[in-house]
Order: sequence, then structure tokens, then C-alpha cells
Amino acid sequence: MRGTPVLPDRLGPGLRVVFCGTAPGLASAARGHYYAGPGNRFWQYLGEAGIVPEPLAPGDDARVARFGIGLTDLVKTMAQSHDRGLPYDVPALAAKVAAHRPRWIAFTSKEAGAQAARWLGRPRPGLGAQDWSFAGARVFVLPSPSGRNQGRAHYDGRPSRLDWWAELARVLEREP
Repeated sequence: MRGTPVLPDRLGPGLRVVFCGTAPGLASAARGHYYAGPGNRFWQYLGEAGIVPEPLAPGDDARVARFGIGLTDLVKTMAQSHDRGLPYDVPALAAKVAAHRPRWIAFTSKEAGAQAARWLGRPRPGLGAQDWSFAGARVFVLPSPSGRNQGRAHYDGRPSRLDWWAELARVLEREP
């Protein structure tokens, strides 16, 4: 399904990390900002994990490049998530990553990471740093910050989602 992107990419050269979600949720599409749904903890995790030096909110998505961060999604033209048959555009994502050359790509859900892995002929990834790259960027898979992903007792051996975000912060710190 081609058309106007629901949310514009927030990409550019020299980024430390690009966060790639599966698809914009309905609230994010309605508000015109990434990770703007009620209960979505993306912006909270960025600050609490130490990935950014100050608190940010969905309305700050246009200025994330100041912090070496980019934003995009695998599905750009639909404002629905968690539906079967989403039009994942992994080749377009690969082209964007290759063009902008971030050091890392952090998939903000196991599903997004799985789609990238499948496209590369790799097995479904777990959470954390991966032993493979995507279009020249190192890969990190995060648990979804969505409010829909609240009920789990653990996350691949970690007690909380924030623990994985903090691990990404440590990885980014080690590789400036």
C-alpha cells in the first residue's frame, strides 16, 4: 500500500541510533508524532535509560537528531498496529539505513526485528544486541514500549523493559 507516510521519517547523517517501530499506532497518527499513544513509554525510557540527557515527549520528535537519534517505522502508510498482513517495507528501510548510515538500528519491537531478520534470511531474534547488521548498522532489538505490552512478568531474562533500554544506552555509550 503506497501513499503519503503517516509520520515523516526523522533521519539524517551521523546518527548514533535509529529507532524503528513496526507501525504507527492510531493515537500517534492522529497526533502526528511518534510514540504518542496513551501508555506508550518510548519517551520515558529514552530519558530514564540515559539515552538522552533531558526529558522528551512526543512533540519533541522533530528535534531528536540533536541527540543523535532518528525515528522511522517499517509500515509508513497505515495508522494501525498489531494487525495481520501489515505492508512491511523492509527494502525501503534498508535503503534509508544505507543512505544515512547510523551506527545502530534499534527495533522497538520483536516483530520489527523479526521482519528485518526474515528479510536477511536470519532466524527470529531475541532481545538485545544482535550478531548481525542491517544495511551496515549494528542491530539491537528492544521490547515494545507500547501500552499494549504491559502484562509480561519478564523480558528475555530481564525483569523489565527498561533494563533492555538501559543496556542499549550502555552499548551506545561504549561506541560513541
